[in-house]
Amino acid sequence: MSDNPPRRPRILVVTPEITYLPEGMGNLAQRMCAKAGGLADVSASLVKALYDQGADVHVALPNYRRMFHQDVASVFDNEFEKVSSALPEQRIHLAQDRVFYHRSSVYGAENHLIALAFQREVINHTLPQVRPDLIHCNDWMTGLIPAVAKQYGIKSLFTVHNIHSEHLTLAQIEDRGIDAAAFWQHCYYRRAPWNYEESRANNPVDLLTTGILSADHVNTVSPTFLDEIVQGYHHFIPDAIRNQLRDKHRDGRATGILNAPDPGFDPASDPYLKNHFTAADHSEGKRKNKLELQERLGLMGDPDVPLFFWPSRLDPVQKGCQLLGDILHSLVTQNKLQIAIIASGAYKNHFHDIVNRHRFHGQVAVRDFDEGLSHLGYAASDFIFMPSSFEPCGLPQMIAPKYGSLTLAHDTGGLHDTVDPFDAEADKGNGFLFKHFNGDGLRWAVNEALKFYHGGEEHRTHHRARIMKEAVARFNHEATAAAYIKRYEQMLDTAVMT
Repeated sequence: MSDNPPRRPRILVVTPEITYLPEGMGNLAQRMCAKAGGLADVSASLVKALYDQGADVHVALPNYRRMFHQDVASVFDNEFEKVSSALPEQRIHLAQDRVFYHRSSVYGAENHLIALAFQREVINHTLPQVRPDLIHCNDWMTGLIPAVAKQYGIKSLFTVHNIHSEHLTLAQIEDRGIDAAAFWQHCYYRRAPWNYEESRANNPVDLLTTGILSADHVNTVSPTFLDEIVQGYHHFIPDAIRNQLRDKHRDGRATGILNAPDPGFDPASDPYLKNHFTAADHSEGKRKNKLELQERLGLMGDPDVPLFFWPSRLDPVQKGCQLLGDILHSLVTQNKLQIAIIASGAYKNHFHDIVNRHRFHGQVAVRDFDEGLSHLGYAASDFIFMPSSFEPCGLPQMIAPKYGSLTLAHDTGGLHDTVDPFDAEADKGNGFLFKHFNGDGLRWAVNEALKFYHGGEEHRTHHRARIMKEAVARFNHEATAAAYIKRYEQMLDTAVMT
């Protein structure tokens, strides 16, 4: 019998993103674009959890030299630090190409060139060096890698954070140094290919759908959003993506795994707050933060008025800001309340027009997104708005309860998975879900929130403390990492930890 223990399976996490995605394509997109569930929110925590627990884990990402080594955007430095501090240097594999070096943002006019250069480096250099047993890929910019993995018999997990893809021909792919002829039959094309030669120049490959098709397992970032896609909801989902996810789901090879908010969202230690608080002393802390936010936004100073906060980008296609616009006048004139909108996006000017026309300045504030103000908004508010028409995951509704703020949400996608209807008698729930996507639905949720607020200080204190404690236990990176680790082990049929 050998004294050598069995070799642990080697995991390679491949992610092109530091924190951002194109406008309209994901969670907290107003942070210049969208904070994806990639390196910042999932991959960094995942590789740290894997490494801390003894797994043989590596991570591959583009070498964004300017963002990593210059102070052009400190958030990028911070996110890179999460990974570099979690892993020894030899486990971080930076893909090299001049297209990465001088960029000040991850996405821009050359997205397809970045995607191809990144995948070329991973395919040609990182895979032969690391020799992984399983590759975990993220979104369309890694969509070719599961096809390569399939060619070489390597297991792959493909995470769909956002429904967005690009289409490139085999000729374009090969022009960037990727030998597509070796794996072309594992790709998904705009039309069924006859053979490699006839499709090479004029039958584009769908990168996101290729990742879904070729991966051994696929996950979305919420269980309900996956179910909605499979059941035919959401007209914007391309047929190719829907059909491939349906096939995977039918075969038991597609699941939903929720993202989790950054651990920096903690009212007890949040660096953006002057007045910290915990579940045990939140009442006084929230009052002080409310007065500070009111002063900074020009709202009337009153710690006893119910304060509603809008935290996500003002995108009427997804985020439902038009529902609030439709009822804003009646809400303000018929109720004693305040609304703080700290967000950027297309609908901002419409809110400005309503406030200016009706002179609501002491009751409604509209400000561009600002990281510090947003954190203060969570700490100061009693409620947040999340009336999205669809939601692949969502993060604000998981952040808010940690700060003792209840969520008003449309019952869809990740919101369904994370917002539980408030029930005082059963002593459960963390928000108010409405079924019908219209102004009346949101108005009902506001009325329910006001009933909760006017139930008295003792009532609010009890339930907020419970909600805060439950959120800490439920919405965290450890829980997300554990779900991915379980999936790895099921795919490999072996433990990945020592």
